[in-house]
Amino acid sequence: MRGDGFLAIWSDVDRNSLTDYRHWLTREHTTERVTTNGFLASRVFRANRLDVERFFILYELESPEVLDGPAYLARLNSPTPWSQRIMPQLGNFVRGGGLMLVRAGRGEGCTISVLRVEHLPEQPKSLADAIVAIDGIAAVQIGATDRARTSVPTVEKGMRQQEGFFDGLLIIEALDEQSLRKALNKAAEIAPEVFRSVGESEIYENILSLDARTASSE
Repeated sequence: MRGDGFLAIWSDVDRNSLTDYRHWLTREHTTERVTTNGFLASRVFRANRLDVERFFILYELESPEVLDGPAYLARLNSPTPWSQRIMPQLGNFVRGGGLMLVRAGRGEGCTISVLRVEHLPEQPKSLADAIVAIDGIAAVQIGATDRARTSVPTVEKGMRQQEGFFDGLLIIEALDEQSLRKALNKAAEIAPEVFRSVGESEIYENILSLDARTASSE
């Protein structure tokens, strides 16, 4: 992660539409996004669940200003025909972006837990450093959502029936699921005020990563 900004998106996909959704992600959407000025990279994750097809997408941005900048807004106000077909189908849609306050660790983990939090830690760096020191943890990121920049009305936003929001983001990236679950338990002991408002911690596996330096819109 190189940029100061982030954009995080959750959504559920009907299994009957799963093939179309995955083709849209891999053959059009992520490339379109990371070739937009200010976007640096995209990572797509799938939840380790049997009852629902849930996905999480994390975009790395140069800065939070990208969220309501002219390049990205132009994309949001002119969705492709494929996006127009996919967007209304997405359920439990949650979207938010802002400033990545702190990062700890090196590299990226393939197994992550991403938590939407109502109360950011008073000392985010101390919390990130404590979690990343746990065995099997590769990286920790803590971000603060910018409601104003995230809530700008657009054509694409209007295509979705409902859109959830969150105040803060805590991402723990691990080498394996066992290490991740141990870290989640330890983190809840370290910062109970942060985890008090968080529901069950979902586990996600990385299924796609795309960097703007290697992406092509062709």
